[in-house]
Amino acid sequence: MSDWTTDSQPQLLRISSITSTVPDMIAAQNCYRELLNYRLVESGFIDKALAARWNTPAACGAAFCTLVPQNEDNVFIRLIEGPSVMGYRPLTSFGWAAFEIIVDDVYHLADRLSKSPFRHLAGPAPLQFMPSIVAMQVEGLGGECLYFTMETGDRNKSILPQPSGFVGRPFIVVAAGGEFDPMLRWYVDNFQLRERPVRQSKVAILQQAQGLGADHEIFLSAIGMAQHGNLIELDEYPTGLDFIAGPRSRADGHLPPGNAIVSFEVDDLEPYIKLADGPVNISKGVCYGGRRSLVLTGMAGELIELIESV
Repeated sequence: MSDWTTDSQPQLLRISSITSTVPDMIAAQNCYRELLNYRLVESGFIDKALAARWNTPAACGAAFCTLVPQNEDNVFIRLIEGPSVMGYRPLTSFGWAAFEIIVDDVYHLADRLSKSPFRHLAGPAPLQFMPSIVAMQVEGLGGECLYFTMETGDRNKSILPQPSGFVGRPFIVVAAGGEFDPMLRWYVDNFQLRERPVRQSKVAILQQAQGLGADHEIFLSAIGMAQHGNLIELDEYPTGLDFIAGPRSRADGHLPPGNAIVSFEVDDLEPYIKLADGPVNISKGVCYGGRRSLVLTGMAGELIELIESV
């Protein structure tokens, strides 16, 4: 199903890596390796330069690991150890709200995770507007929200990417904020992402997390990058009197808890230097591969890395 409303040339090429903050990196790593079949490719400690780039000096020396999905070698899942934040719950605060991952069989995965440290949130269930797509949602050990999604129809015609194995790569990242239009315009105007219809939708998992009524609807849409199936979903959380959503709390000097950073590939960093939180750098580690990168902050406080493709 193709329902693009614009036909631009996206400047974000693809999702290169996702990063979550977890209180126990080894325990979280074991979950991703043993339950999702991810492969460890790097481990170590966050150096001073990288912590400074993120403006998180307390993250210097934090243990981290980097993993890849089955049969993938250039998309990364990074886990960084950081303190738990009192009162933090997934899907209730602004910033990166969830990472969506393509899977081959979501029902089989649901069975595997049913007695695991991953906390079941919802599903598997068909999507409201695309019933051939079935998704489930879980919470990881750091409060990171993960959506696991499969195509039950013709995968060659699907808007989703093909899974590379039992559990594949992240293909959608979800950013949540208090105002939909400024988020949409920031991403579209700065990165020429392709637009789809904006919908008002009842989202049960958000209703449950935020104590919303069963009829409460939120504005949401997904905007497309250059590589097939790579999308950013934007969700508008209700704010104000009687609503709990707001900016995400974090421990002083640390990354946000849960879903923390998304890294995207671009052809050229030069157009984005004016938006960046600091200078262009070359960082160590497999996520960067010796390439130039920079850091910037989105409209909802989400931390973004842009990495040159070559």
